[in-house]
Amino acid sequence: MSSGHRLRDVEQHHPLLDGEEAAVGSTAGEAEQVWFIQDGCGMVCAFITWFLVLYADFVVTFVMLLPSKSFWYAVVNGVVFNCLAVLALTSHLRTMLTDPGAVPKGNATKKYMESLNLKPGEVIYKCSKCYSIKPERAHHCSICKRCIRKMDHHCPWVNNCVGENNQRFFVLFTMYIAMISTHALALSGYQFVTCVKVQWSECSDFSPPVTVMLMIFLCLEGLLFLTFTAVMFGTQVHSICNDETVRRRLSV
Repeated sequence: MSSGHRLRDVEQHHPLLDGEEAAVGSTAGEAEQVWFIQDGCGMVCAFITWFLVLYADFVVTFVMLLPSKSFWYAVVNGVVFNCLAVLALTSHLRTMLTDPGAVPKGNATKKYMESLNLKPGEVIYKCSKCYSIKPERAHHCSICKRCIRKMDHHCPWVNNCVGENNQRFFVLFTMYIAMISTHALALSGYQFVTCVKVQWSECSDFSPPVTVMLMIFLCLEGLLFLTFTAVMFGTQVHSICNDETVRRRLSV
């Protein structure tokens, strides 16, 4: 390495490299690979997410809407809820299977350093774990085992980091989940009120105890999901508007 610049082997950041420069060292084979993190906890959490969304869709469709005596009430709410559920799961898949902005591994070579045309005395930083030159606001994720550009956090529920390339999909995912949670809670409240006025056996094709248990669990799920995703959606929008990440806010 020439004496005109120095390579610091530390976990810090310097406003020298941007995302485009960091991506120069990526190979064609790496770009063609499907991004998927093989983490046991993350895969279980992603499965639970899909299961809970599909469970909510089942309860709303088969317990509350199909037995309804109002045709248009069932059709309108069924179309809206199922469309939001499809959008939520699609956004989840895009978040999980999109490269969040991984810096190429092992690009801290003498040849690549010389191609940067650094000024004498400039200091750049190398990740000591994946041997990559770290752009500004890049952080190393111990689960993904890569440095991620503009890394916000690693979310086990999407089994991936939230970073430069997939944050928009994560924001959409939290928004759609918050919307279907609100919709499910509203439908559950209306269903409870309706069933109290008439016989429970007339409100659903399932037995009254089963109907009550399914709806109570749906309400608990909706409250939990709505609280979590609404808060996360708000923090993500705030981060985007202020061009910052959770890690950057914590370090200030």
